[in-house]
Amino acid sequence: MTTGARIDVAVLGAGVMGLVAAATLVRAGQRVAVFERAADITASAAWRSGGMLAPDCEAEIADPIVVALGRRSLALWPSLVPGVATNGTLVLAPPREPGVLTRFERLTRNHESLDEQAIAGLEPALAGRYRRGLFFPSEGHLDPRRTLLALTTWLGEAGVPIEFGFSGDPGSLLADRIVDARGLGARDHFPTLRGVKGEMALVRSRDVGITRPVRLLHHRHPLYVVPREGGVFMIGATTIESDSTDTNEAPRVTLRSAGELLTQAYALHPAFAEAEILELEAGLRPAFPDNAPRIEVSGRTIAVNGLYRHGWLLAPALAARIVDVLRGDTSPNEALHADMAQR
Repeated sequence: MTTGARIDVAVLGAGVMGLVAAATLVRAGQRVAVFERAADITASAAWRSGGMLAPDCEAEIADPIVVALGRRSLALWPSLVPGVATNGTLVLAPPREPGVLTRFERLTRNHESLDEQAIAGLEPALAGRYRRGLFFPSEGHLDPRRTLLALTTWLGEAGVPIEFGFSGDPGSLLADRIVDARGLGARDHFPTLRGVKGEMALVRSRDVGITRPVRLLHHRHPLYVVPREGGVFMIGATTIESDSTDTNEAPRVTLRSAGELLTQAYALHPAFAEAEILELEAGLRPAFPDNAPRIEVSGRTIAVNGLYRHGWLLAPALAARIVDVLRGDTSPNEALHADMAQR
């Protein structure tokens, strides 16, 4: 694939950012090919993530650019793949910690305050367990694994080749432009990138009927639970700084993190105590010191990186801005800030 007919854009990386960028470029009329050094798409951190599309909730701690781009992505996702749910996010706190919910309410927007009865109406499985909560009705979620597979299928049907196990020199690719979406693999270009480890559990329970993402706030061990098909739930929370520079070795879940995840899930709903553990996984997410994304241009290469733990939230909006930069409609800095005026 490194020889033959010249293409318009070579995309480096087949994580969520690379695949969404490739699909967006194809829809913009570009001839595209994707090159990924891993053996398949299961190696990416995106495979081990929650798939929450929650820009309003992220406003608690995220840079305003992340919130603005996230809102744009939320509007773009349904046009990219099927199966995007937009039934909101429920945020709760233990009855003994009302202050964390008050703080979250103060730092975020576009939410509704719920009493115990309203919580039960929204999620009957949680009836009688929480006196107060916040509901973010415009947010959504998706299944990352189904979505990655849907994107690769769509690209294949659109005639876009994806070369896994690519170890060649990107400079030798016969492409007019290169979109570098390699994540931590781009440390040669972004030396300040660091790895942030996220740990998750996949469990199956037929006794928990939660239908939307639920965030359980806690001063030490916050938690989120994201429903998937067949009684499967993704449980996540941990964000651990990692100083490892070996991105070829898969990160591992620690015993302490696994215990915290599963204990807090049981605190959310006791029926999780009998859930079947399907997987315990960890992934490294690329982040800059300010935890904000970047788009940079160097020669024929447009590099996008630093999505931190917001890969699913940011990818469609960043891909749309990459198209703008490629066409010469805007500078990288202007592209990143274009959605800020719509906040």
